[in-house]
Amino acid sequence: MKAIVLAGGTGTRLKPLTTIMNKHMLPVYNYPMIHYAIEKIAEAGIHDVLLVTGRSSAGLFVDYLGNGREFGVSITYLIQEEAGGIAQALELAKPYVKDDEKFVMLLGDNLVEKSLRPYVEDYNRQNEGAMVLLKQVPDPERYGVPVFGKDGKIVYIAEKPAKPESYYCVTGVYMYDGSVFDIIASIEPSARGELEITDVNNAYAAAGKLTYRVLEGWWTDAGTFDSLHEAAAFMRRKQLSSRRGGKGS
Repeated sequence: MKAIVLAGGTGTRLKPLTTIMNKHMLPVYNYPMIHYAIEKIAEAGIHDVLLVTGRSSAGLFVDYLGNGREFGVSITYLIQEEAGGIAQALELAKPYVKDDEKFVMLLGDNLVEKSLRPYVEDYNRQNEGAMVLLKQVPDPERYGVPVFGKDGKIVYIAEKPAKPESYYCVTGVYMYDGSVFDIIASIEPSARGELEITDVNNAYAAAGKLTYRVLEGWWTDAGTFDSLHEAAAFMRRKQLSSRRGGKGS
């Protein structure tokens, strides 16, 4: 199984910091943000990683991550020339993935506490389709929010709804089969001119092929000043506790 890590984007919510640096290289306590994403991929037992980023930032990632050997993975780099949405970045990875191959996609600004291995193993047992990881949050209106049917399955995902139907949000950890690229080819850009990953997930949901698991432990997308600060504080507590022989937060 392979992993695709998206580390492009403009990071507008973190300006002016991102005026001079890709947000995935900003420090989260004592490591760059991207460090934790690669670490979690390796911890899940995945060794082949494709990292998608912009041309201006590529050198930073190569300098820090190299070929991935220090993390126990092999990293290939792919340049996204223009930001066109998460689904557009994923579409660029098509030559990297075999037609019948499942893979994990992780947004590089998503930080998680627990191992992703159990979810990856669950998805590997799934015959086809996609899987998303959900998390309960106090402000679901900031995210894609799943709408559940009477059978407990996701009927569709509402993107940043004014009145969310639940406190669950879709995190930036996705698992797909090879049919995702046919779905991307069939969707149209949104009003903001991007290929939206929510539209991709909703296509799977409409076909009855979208499953989910609820992510255990702490999670954040470190894309705002507040969440970046929260992430740094959490990682500091966790690492200090580990050094003292504790179990962490």
